[in-house]
Amino acid sequence: MLYNLLYMNGKKLKKRLEEHGWALDRISGSHHIMIKEGCRSIPIPVHGTTDLPTGLVKAILKQAGIKEK
Repeated sequence: MLYNLLYMNGKKLKKRLEEHGWALDRISGSHHIMIKEGCRSIPIPVHGTTDLPTGLVKAILKQAGIKEK
């Protein structure tokens, strides 16, 4: 699974959050703002098919409470 984290773009990350109960609240420019009941909102940068930096992906997953496998 760590290999998949290295090559994840914003669209794939958004889909992963949606699988764990997060929903799209709004889009502000190129950032999709995800929300979940009882949690703070999380902005996801979506820049086409450009891969996000690994550290950013890990930080967003940590904020969302999703553990790496």
